[in-house]
Amino acid sequence: MFAVEVRDHVMIAHSLPGEVFGPAQGLHGATFVVDAAFYTADLDADGLVVDIGLATEALKRILKPLNYQNLDALPRFKGRTTTTEFLAKAIFDDLVAEIGAGKLGAGGARVERLRIQLHESHVARAWYEGAVPRA
Repeated sequence: MFAVEVRDHVMIAHSLPGEVFGPAQGLHGATFVVDAAFYTADLDADGLVVDIGLATEALKRILKPLNYQNLDALPRFKGRTTTTEFLAKAIFDDLVAEIGAGKLGAGGARVERLRIQLHESHVARAWYEGAVPRA
């Protein structure tokens, strides 16, 4: 498999209800470095997996509505525990929608797998990886 990975970041606030989360039960902030890796079995005629510029723009579009937001207050996350793992899947789903809408250009149609990795710090990260469904 070939891959192209792009990176951005997002600054959020949230709380994680439940004893298992210890002090993170209270409202707190987090800055996540977000990596999105796009996988294809082969390269296109130009030797590309996907256009890096379009991939970067897509990731930036997806993160913008989350940036500087309290995730607890966003309707789309109502009643959900917004763990790092959960957020990775939410971003994955949003990028799959971008791919399906043609926002990654012709190369997007060839993307077979996608991995979204959120770095909480220099010692902790989580990700979601899966196949990109075909319409």
